[in-house]
Amino acid sequence: MDAPSLRELAALAGRDPLSRDVLLARVRDMAVRYSRVRLGRFGAEDTAQDVAQEVCMAVMAALPTYQERGLPFEAFVYTIISRKLVDAQRAAMRAPALMPDVPDGPDDAPSPEAVAVTRDDAATALNLMQQLPAQQREILTLRVAVGMSAEETAAALGMSPGAVRVAQHRALGKLRTLIAHAEKGDVA
Repeated sequence: MDAPSLRELAALAGRDPLSRDVLLARVRDMAVRYSRVRLGRFGAEDTAQDVAQEVCMAVMAALPTYQERGLPFEAFVYTIISRKLVDAQRAAMRAPALMPDVPDGPDDAPSPEAVAVTRDDAATALNLMQQLPAQQREILTLRVAVGMSAEETAAALGMSPGAVRVAQHRALGKLRTLIAHAEKGDVA
């Protein structure tokens, strides 16, 4: 038997504590994965967890008044996640930067050079992705970086799974072309 959809769980959540718990666990997982991608992997784990918690609280607060409007429940959750991420990013820009403690022994973490190369590669990939249409960027983020299925991505974006697969294929092809041009030093 297939797992119930978020829409089905949302309908049951008000009267069934087990459905509510399953709904919140799936919403939290969705929020953490998406937040990690949007916030980046460098020092953002706590923020991603905080955003996921805020999303779960917002979903629970909205459930009693949530009305089905023909859109997938994932789209509703996705909207909440996006808004909570904007709030977290604004707060992070205003917060002071924390300084690390002085280590007592050797540091086994990646060297500053390795971190710089990784960040540079990530920045290059993100810059190239900015040249893609917004919908293709979002599909790649959800499918590749977050790890959502075509069906989950389709539900979140209000598309069919087939349309998601076609758009992903086109986006990856365009991204390959952009990478090839960047490696040659061409301007795409």
